[in-house]
Amino acid sequence: MGGVWVVKTTYVVTAGTAKTIYRIGEFTYEAVKAPIDWALTHEEIESIDGIPAKEAIREGRVKASPYVVRGKTYVPMSAEAAQRYREEGIASWYGYESGRMTANGEAFDPSGLTAAHKYLPIPMFVQVTNLENNKSIIVRVNDRGPFPSDQNPRSGDRIIDLSMGAAKRLGFYARGTTMVRVEAIQVKEE
Repeated sequence: MGGVWVVKTTYVVTAGTAKTIYRIGEFTYEAVKAPIDWALTHEEIESIDGIPAKEAIREGRVKASPYVVRGKTYVPMSAEAAQRYREEGIASWYGYESGRMTANGEAFDPSGLTAAHKYLPIPMFVQVTNLENNKSIIVRVNDRGPFPSDQNPRSGDRIIDLSMGAAKRLGFYARGTTMVRVEAIQVKEE
């Protein structure tokens, strides 16, 4: 999938709700700002950039800001370092958090093509390839995670948490996890 991808962006305002639609090749992503009183998809995020998570979201201080989960500080990579990002590891999926807000303040859409990542700046587009069946898609990283759970501390070893819609497109929804390659893609706005 290499090269530079063109992102076509459309802004839609209806009934007081602003929606941004991004298109890259065959993939479409809808971003809707969530009401600030919604719960976070990852309520375990204690702070972002040294202030309460929702205050940081309201102030737009999340892209590459350090954040704290269960007392551990995570420091996202710079935008420059993120452009060279490539990693292989385990992917999982999440999708039961509908009606919640992602770490960058968007409404979580389980059927969308989005992802949570601990260290990439948000939002950012990446290519994810399922190494078990070679299916590949582009997702928009707009959330933080996956983090270790109390029931499964090893779950924090996963490199990316994909939306249910992305897991279905990559063919691992029924299994829950799969081995993937995650690569930054170059995009330019049109």
